[in-house]
Amino acid sequence: MNDLKIYVGYDPREDLAYEVCRHSILTRTPEATVYPIKKTLLEKTGWYYRPVDRLASTEFTFTRFLVPALTHYRGWALFIDCDTLATTDLSELFNQADDKYAVMVVKHNFHPLNQTKMDGKIQTTYPRKNWSSVMLFNCEHPSNKVLSKELINDTSKDGAYFHRFSWLQDEEIGELHHEWNWLVGHYHNGDGNPKLIHFTEGGPWFKNYFNQDLSDVWKDEYEKLMERPFLIDYTVDK
Repeated sequence: MNDLKIYVGYDPREDLAYEVCRHSILTRTPEATVYPIKKTLLEKTGWYYRPVDRLASTEFTFTRFLVPALTHYRGWALFIDCDTLATTDLSELFNQADDKYAVMVVKHNFHPLNQTKMDGKIQTTYPRKNWSSVMLFNCEHPSNKVLSKELINDTSKDGAYFHRFSWLQDEEIGELHHEWNWLVGHYHNGDGNPKLIHFTEGGPWFKNYFNQDLSDVWKDEYEKLMERPFLIDYTVDK
């Protein structure tokens, strides 16, 4: 698969996370094209007009499901949250694409221990939580044609509808190994080799998560991108 389209959820509060994520992708998968999913741009161009949802923890809570439409329902495309870090060539992931599925995800059995995440956002719990944080979309699959601009902006369809993949039959959801959505704090040494590290509760760019499992891997990526040590005041606990 030569056309590697990767869409990364973007939130201005995590601009640094996005830049480091993008760097981690392109240094390991130079043939990929990385697109930030920016809500403000989608609003300006008429793609997104939902009112603010008080339960949405990021600006890409809903916009991520526009990916098939943004590709004009062509080929395969990967969506990932911006708080992820690639440690390997993502063509390995695209090579697992199976046309019988509409989407392929890591089917976590994840129950967060904390009530808040990131910069104090409420941590909501729901079935299939974090499945939608890494999604390999078969954009041409007939069942994904319903993911239109109109559906994504339909306020009668809430976050639960999308994040539980309610537009699909269970058999249309393929499974990826958890190495491709390694939830920091949920998976540990001995569980495999993280290929996409996901700082789901908050990464080192937030002060409360400066020193957590695998944070040094992210800091090292930051230093390669910025060519300076990771010494940012707002990440340090006072």
